[in-house]
Amino acid sequence: MFRTVLFPIDHSRAALETAATVLKLVQQYNSRLVLLSVVETDDTTMADATEVGQLLQQAHDTFERAGVTPELIEREGKPAFVIGDVADEIEADLIVMGTRGISLDTDQTSTASRVIQLAPCPVLVVP
Repeated sequence: MFRTVLFPIDHSRAALETAATVLKLVQQYNSRLVLLSVVETDDTTMADATEVGQLLQQAHDTFERAGVTPELIEREGKPAFVIGDVADEIEADLIVMGTRGISLDTDQTSTASRVIQLAPCPVLVVP
């Protein structure tokens, strides 16, 4: 049913808590798992790029220990737009994400809300 699952991750608690749901889903459907981390274009520094690489590797290792070998993608840009673009590129059947990502601008619509509006596939938002 879900051949390819896209899991956008950041350093938020919601992303960490969502990982368990993603693991169950991917194991149940024997899905391809793609982990995506997006560094916001306006905030990009060398430290951010290094941090993203470390975050992806940690998530990769966590899933691999559970028997799932995910693919890793790192991108720059506005998270909601990049998530939608990557979902389209990899022909994702489902995007799974937490409800609270890290954002410095609290006046903006949440990333999850924007992804729901822009995604080319269903989005499962885990509270």
